[in-house]
Amino acid sequence: MNTPNGINPDVPPSGPGCVGCEATGSWWFHLRRCADCGHIGCCDDSLSKHATAHARTSGHSVIQSFEPGESWFWDYDTSTLYESGPELAPPRNHPADQPVPGPAGRVPEDWADRLG
Repeated sequence: MNTPNGINPDVPPSGPGCVGCEATGSWWFHLRRCADCGHIGCCDDSLSKHATAHARTSGHSVIQSFEPGESWFWDYDTSTLYESGPELAPPRNHPADQPVPGPAGRVPEDWADRLG
């Protein structure tokens, strides 16, 4: 994958967790990173779907997984999955000791039923 418009490899992630969930005291399933501005949002399997909301409101259509061991990209505009792409600024994933779902202490015991 060439570095298309919408990917800025020099911008670090906004933090270790979903910006929207952190602001509201919520929790997430998996995390996604905006490849343009570094905004961390929760995935579409999460209750709030903050990564998709960010893409829609910002016009930043390309995300990368922010999960350890995953390097794929997704382009919302073209619905295209890229198995790899340019290396983005570190860190490349949330802290390894951060649980999935996360963050620690805010995930309800019945989380799987809530996402079901």
